[in-house]
Order: sequence, then structure tokens, then C-alpha cells
Amino acid sequence: MRAMVAVRRTKGKVAHIAAVALGAALLIAGCSADTSRLDPERARRLPHEGIARRADNIVFRYTARAGTREASWEDRRGSIVVTGETILIHKNEKIGLEITPRTRKVVAVERRGQRVRIKVGKGRAAEIWSFVPSDDAPGWADDLRAVVRAPDPGSRVDAPPDDLRD
Repeated sequence: MRAMVAVRRTKGKVAHIAAVALGAALLIAGCSADTSRLDPERARRLPHEGIARRADNIVFRYTARAGTREASWEDRRGSIVVTGETILIHKNEKIGLEITPRTRKVVAVERRGQRVRIKVGKGRAAEIWSFVPSDDAPGWADDLRAVVRAPDPGSRVDAPPDDLRD
């Protein structure tokens, strides 16, 4: 009887060790995936706009329906690119969030400690993308706010309308 109990305990330990090893291998494989690849159009456009900040392969906390009882969140791995005109959160070619001066939704940027939060929309439609930059959280927040406050290039008035010209 004792021998049978010892065998069961050994089998249980082996199965447990195998499960832990498999889980660790899957975790490492999942974490090593690169998320920085852009589609060809954005790969050309963003450097032309002047990249101010970029962070690849970081964890974002995505919150849907923020501020409601139905709020939910999940951690997502992705990359962020900030230019003078665009905020882009993406996982390779899949776009999570793109903010440009033409964005019509309400957008706010805030910083709490080292975490930077980008809130888009209001009410039940609100979503939040937050992350902890590897360095200079205040600088990240300032650069993100500069994009949010940038005027729409299509709404700029460079010349007076035809009926006001001499």
C-alpha cells in the first residue's frame, strides 16, 4: 500500500512539473512576439511626420466602457508611435487606437505617477488605453497632449476666402 501511495505522489509531481514547464514555455513564446511592424502606408507616413516618441512591445491596459458598471479591462501587448500629428497604438498592422488632429472624439491625456492614460470618448462609449513608459512619463504625457491639442490641418486658414480678396 505504501508503494502505491508513493507512486501516486510521484506521478502527481511529474504532471505538475510538466504543466508548469509547458506554461512557462508558452508564456515566454507569447512575450517574445514583436508588435512593432507597421503597414506600408503608415511606415512611410509616420517618419515623415517626425517621430517624437516610440515604444515597442509594451503592455497596455485597455479599459472599455470606463466609468460605468459594465466597465471591463484587459492587458494587451502592443506598440505606440507618437509624432507631431498622430498617436498610434498598434499590434503590427492591427490598429488599436489612432488619434490625429481630425479625430472628432473627446480625447484626454492624464498621468498618474508613472502611468500615462489616454481616454477617448465619453459616457458608455469611453475607452482608456494606459501604459507605463520605460522612461520620462511627464515627457510622454506632454508629447501626447501636443497631438491632442494640435489644430486640424484641414481647418487652418492660410489665405482669405475668395470673396475677401482685393
